[in-house]
Amino acid sequence: MCGIVGYVGRRPALPILLDGLRRLEYRGYDSAGVAVLHDGRLTVARAKGKIVALEPRLHGVSPTGTTGIGHTRWATHGAPSEANAHPHLDCTGGLAVVHNGIIENYLELKDALLLKGHRFLSETDTEVISHLLEDAYDGSLEVAVRQVATGLRGSFALAVTCVREPGLVVGVRRGSPLVVGLSSGESFLASDIPAILNYTRDTYILDDGEVAVVTPDAVRVLTIDGRPVLKPVFHVTWAPEHAERGGYPHFMLKEIHEQPRALADTLAGRIERGIRLDELDLGPDAAKALDRVFLTACGTAYHAALVGKHLLERLARVPAEVDVASEFRYRDPLVRPGDLAILVSQSGETADTLEALRECRRRGARTLAITNVMGSSVAREADTALYTRAGPEIAVASTKAYTTQILVLTLLALKLAELRGRLEPASLSAYVGALTRLPDMARSVLDANDAATRELAAAWTERDDVFFIGRGLDHALALEGQLKLKEISYIHAEAYPAGELKHGTLALVVEGVPVIALATQVALREKMASNITEVKARGATVVGVVREGDRDIARHCDHLLTVPPVEGLLVPVLAAIPLQLLAYHAAVARGCDVDKPRNLAKSVTVE
Repeated sequence: MCGIVGYVGRRPALPILLDGLRRLEYRGYDSAGVAVLHDGRLTVARAKGKIVALEPRLHGVSPTGTTGIGHTRWATHGAPSEANAHPHLDCTGGLAVVHNGIIENYLELKDALLLKGHRFLSETDTEVISHLLEDAYDGSLEVAVRQVATGLRGSFALAVTCVREPGLVVGVRRGSPLVVGLSSGESFLASDIPAILNYTRDTYILDDGEVAVVTPDAVRVLTIDGRPVLKPVFHVTWAPEHAERGGYPHFMLKEIHEQPRALADTLAGRIERGIRLDELDLGPDAAKALDRVFLTACGTAYHAALVGKHLLERLARVPAEVDVASEFRYRDPLVRPGDLAILVSQSGETADTLEALRECRRRGARTLAITNVMGSSVAREADTALYTRAGPEIAVASTKAYTTQILVLTLLALKLAELRGRLEPASLSAYVGALTRLPDMARSVLDANDAATRELAAAWTERDDVFFIGRGLDHALALEGQLKLKEISYIHAEAYPAGELKHGTLALVVEGVPVIALATQVALREKMASNITEVKARGATVVGVVREGDRDIARHCDHLLTVPPVEGLLVPVLAAIPLQLLAYHAAVARGCDVDKPRNLAKSVTVE
């Protein structure tokens, strides 16, 4: 996600800040900025776009001060722009803050600050922090930061500096990473280790709820409520390119393991006392009048849309159609005014999805984009945009973008069900409770399945074919599982509806061929058990993807991958994770370029 760099020392801060920001570019960003304390004032420069767009803003005004903070921003609140770029200042211009994460209660905080006369210059959630600090400041930046942090809901990492206390940067972490770099006569703050590896390998890794008071000669760490913390020094031994991946050998594996945090960010502020989608401009009357939904996407996003169809029909009871975007407009679709068209795209720049959006607009449909990139073309051109907040994906094969797309579609289906009167309050409350547990469940799925998927994949180095079967939501998930496997490991993989085995698919099942059987839907367990015995009778090696404790399915399988018990419509978010791990380990075992598979690109911007 966003990148933070802070410096206090004896040298000019600006070159160190810019160097650190460049070393965080791999994280992805849409704007950048710096604030340097110089001659008793803050010199601030910000720009939309890359760091090369920021540097001209500093020509002729390059400050030589030795305290500063910098930031690369990935937009979550407010489109990419100079006004929305960090750092953000208070009303006096004497206090600057940079922020990673999401402040869930920023709207109520902003309303209270506006009543006090504070002036806001951006659309971001971050700017409330600078104004809160302005109100709280009473001679100690440390105290003000701790006080303000207690009133923030959500995830955040902050770095703050103030003209009244030169030679000081204060950082605080809750949910988003923050690292302190230690050196003689200078200290550093960063959201990730690569930003400071040129200057030091001795660090403190802050834990949640910890504050760092950083000066050139000393660093104090304490809790938000003021209790001192004795931190061990962590000495970094990684190569810089390895550090960019956070210690993981590939970006794809890092992004698979980022899913618990990505899911939490997707949910932030959206499941308070029900389902809250502030961006969705749709009242009960319009929701009840909705006759039909079209979902359109490409690749992995198309598979997320298939899950979305099931959710919309099961929960909101509205008919839904799904199309591959590259085919959609060529079939002269029967889109009418009043229909809802949902366009799903990680990048928001997929050419075929954009053309499908334009076709729907021409035919009078209401358009809704589900995307990861604020300010992207699909977000700008759609009537409404719901952001997944997955953060940048570097690996070509999509992982956290896919699960967060499913999660946003789940929230949308639940909200439409509520608006259309199709969901009892007790049922909605049960879903909200399950959603709050989803990030922790995702973490448990990672822990439970890593070794098993690694062992399975090690046996597939010479394998030519793998088949996936499932019913209902599991079939939609099987399609994504087979895509992940073949796009990065180059093993031929196909997914079929399990009920179609007798219609030709069984001819391909021979002795020893792996069959991944997804059997997470309780209502379809008996039928899936029958299908599994069919492929077992032909000599297949069956890998079951099942709920923990499902002995009826487990006894028919040779190997098991498991997910925690959760309401059936939420299972796809969790069950995708072992399939991602399986594909990843298979690609590694076969010596493939995991992050950059042959012939593929991250974003397809041409037809």
